[in-house]
Amino acid sequence: MEIKRLADDFSVCKVKDLSQVDLDDEFVFIGKTDEELSVVCCTNKAPTDCIAIENLWKGCRIQGELDFSLVGILSKISTILAQEGISIFAVSTYNTDYLFIKEARFSQAMTVLEENGYLIVA
Repeated sequence: MEIKRLADDFSVCKVKDLSQVDLDDEFVFIGKTDEELSVVCCTNKAPTDCIAIENLWKGCRIQGELDFSLVGILSKISTILAQEGISIFAVSTYNTDYLFIKEARFSQAMTVLEENGYLIVA
């Protein structure tokens, strides 16, 4: 399986509303529940009026379109990384899954995944 590194730096934000979110940017992930409104976006496009913000995330995606019948893809990757003490923040879209890893551990995570048979591409 191929994993593509994303060049951007990312932030995970808790926001009051979406008024400062650049919905035209290449990467914007929005999660809304009855308790919160969260956004994952490029750090240079992060809203300035966040309730809370976590910076210093790097991202990657599983390449290709994943069929909904596929089982255990995120589970296997997260288990491999958890065994190394590397936590992830995962976002799923219709086509595929995205993983966000703190910048300080990102290179190690890519190396560990490569050692476990994943092809890492830039």
